[in-house]
Amino acid sequence: MPMNWALALAALTGLLLPAAASAHSFGKLYNLPLPVWMYLYGAAAALTVSFLLVAYFVTERTAVQSQRTREIGDAIWVRGLRRLGLLSTLKLISVCGLLLCMATGFFGTKNSYANFNMTFFWVVFVLGFAYLTALVGDLYAVINPWRVVVEGLERFAANGCQGRFEYPRRLGYYPALLFYMVFIWIELFARTQPFSLAAMLLGYSATNLLGIWLVGKIAWFQYCEFLSVLFRLIAKGAPLEYTPDAASQRGRMRLRAPFIGLLQERAEGFSLLLFVLFMLSSTAFDGLRETVPWINLFWMHLFQQLRPYVGANISQSYPTPWTIYLGYQTLALVLSPFLYLVMYLACIGLAKAVTRSTIAMRELALRFALTLLPIALVYNITHYYTLVITQGTQIVRLVSDPFGFGWNLFGTAGWLAAPIIPDASVVWHTQVWLILFGHIVSVYLAHLEALRVFPTRRQATLSQLPMLLLMVGFTTIGLWILSQPLGSESGV
Repeated sequence: MPMNWALALAALTGLLLPAAASAHSFGKLYNLPLPVWMYLYGAAAALTVSFLLVAYFVTERTAVQSQRTREIGDAIWVRGLRRLGLLSTLKLISVCGLLLCMATGFFGTKNSYANFNMTFFWVVFVLGFAYLTALVGDLYAVINPWRVVVEGLERFAANGCQGRFEYPRRLGYYPALLFYMVFIWIELFARTQPFSLAAMLLGYSATNLLGIWLVGKIAWFQYCEFLSVLFRLIAKGAPLEYTPDAASQRGRMRLRAPFIGLLQERAEGFSLLLFVLFMLSSTAFDGLRETVPWINLFWMHLFQQLRPYVGANISQSYPTPWTIYLGYQTLALVLSPFLYLVMYLACIGLAKAVTRSTIAMRELALRFALTLLPIALVYNITHYYTLVITQGTQIVRLVSDPFGFGWNLFGTAGWLAAPIIPDASVVWHTQVWLILFGHIVSVYLAHLEALRVFPTRRQATLSQLPMLLLMVGFTTIGLWILSQPLGSESGV
């Protein structure tokens, strides 16, 4: 019993920390070449050494030099892409992709693996496009299918997208956070099929149009449409920056150091901070929810306290136990960003105390919020990149037969028939390095921000000691979760 409770406590602690389920050897036990504790100590040591090197070598001058950018708007290859009408083509593909996802869902096969919309939306768009955004910038802001449709409607009714009411600024990004939470819940628990996904997309399209009619296009895509917020945050770390220019239809394109764009501005408010924290915690939860310790926490401990009310025989009382388990999972998902917030604010408070800074806690929390995004990105990659490799590549086959009717429109229906199964050892070590890389980048960015926030270099270094402890905790517990075997989805 003491060991079981220790595992349960570790699982609860793990909910606060980034994790990835894809490293669990795809549901079968993978024997690590070295004991887990050696990976944990090695990662912690690497983070500590990185912190010491950054604290010693990185100066205020480095922080200034890192902000340098290079204009590439007039480069030959950029002008060539403009002449080809690349953005117009991508806008058309975006709208057609949305319409095709709905059409194939409503009228195509019910087989999720043979229907175009499941792979295109969940894998190619939600995952693959997010990783592309991390490289090329906020392309979604230009080719967002709902924005493209609205801009087309503006040609016929210019006043229809101005909004009937002024957006309440006190709401901030909370509408986007709510939509994001619902989206993740659907992804994890709704067991979407092609038809239900098409219905969801249709409903979300109607919601976007209604929201734009109410508060206007600008406010809706800035604060409410969660995909716009999500991709905009990811794009802040991209080495390619695109800035619309009111005096020029083509805007400005610049190259910059990777991730350095996260220091250009602070988080706008606590609602955006919570959105960033949910990017971390939702991935953590998805990695933790199918591990044996997390499942045992409910079925071997919490559920035992409910047996007098639901009955001793689980099979006879079904579906009540599953409903309670779903509520347990949902509550953990909803609370996860707030648990992260407590940890984050505790470290910010310690940083304020050790530096004796007069800067308000709220300001410090917002100034360092975006430095957490590299961790969110790498943990998303570690969690899902195997899915991109195994199922995302099937889009080549599915474009020739989107409805699953046996077509071969482009001659690719027979391609990639053999499944791609990545080696478990390669997956594990790739994830270890990605986890370590993301945390080191965050340590570096946080130190650059500290040099700008605090008046002396000594204060800047002291302020990062609590954050270093947080990063070490993120890394070690995250790797521990990666090493855990998976249980069944229901735990029964």
